[in-house]
Amino acid sequence: KKKYINGAEPMVAPHRLERQFDASKPNEKWFTDVTYLLFRERTLYLSTIMDAFNREIISCVISESQTLTLAMKTLKQAMRGRKVKDVLLHSDQGSIYTAKEFQAYAKENGMITSMSRRGNCHDNAVMESFFGHLKSEAFYSQKITKVSNTTVRKIVLEYIHYYNCVRIQEKLNHLSPKEFREQVV
Repeated sequence: KKKYINGAEPMVAPHRLERQFDASKPNEKWFTDVTYLLFRERTLYLSTIMDAFNREIISCVISESQTLTLAMKTLKQAMRGRKVKDVLLHSDQGSIYTAKEFQAYAKENGMITSMSRRGNCHDNAVMESFFGHLKSEAFYSQKITKVSNTTVRKIVLEYIHYYNCVRIQEKLNHLSPKEFREQVV
């Protein structure tokens, strides 16, 4: 029987990423997280996966609930058409990522899971930064605060296309994630 000290929860996967946010090739390291979008109707949850190589969002799913199904759909979408054996998949310790089904599915597909230390958002800073850019550039700077969920979904998808294909990043030699991937690979 396992014992836990002071109500501490078990760590499902170690912090293998160790804040090494860069990757030398596509599908070496992926980051995943969920953010909420509350702009009028119901709260929506945006689940994404980003490739560390070029900071490209390779999967995004929007749902009205933050469930294991949301995380699984996001992971399956990211895996489609990609070689995922030995991908380091980094997340926080949210219940959708610590779920046995999520961990087993990643492992069955040859992925290596990594988790941020409890309560440490800096361990997944790349995802937190992306969500900050999304909200500030697509919503707050446009003074968009009260729109339908249909409009929120449309804005998010348009922004992700913009982020991947148009928005340049200094870290990527002033190229967009897509341009960087196409130039290097």
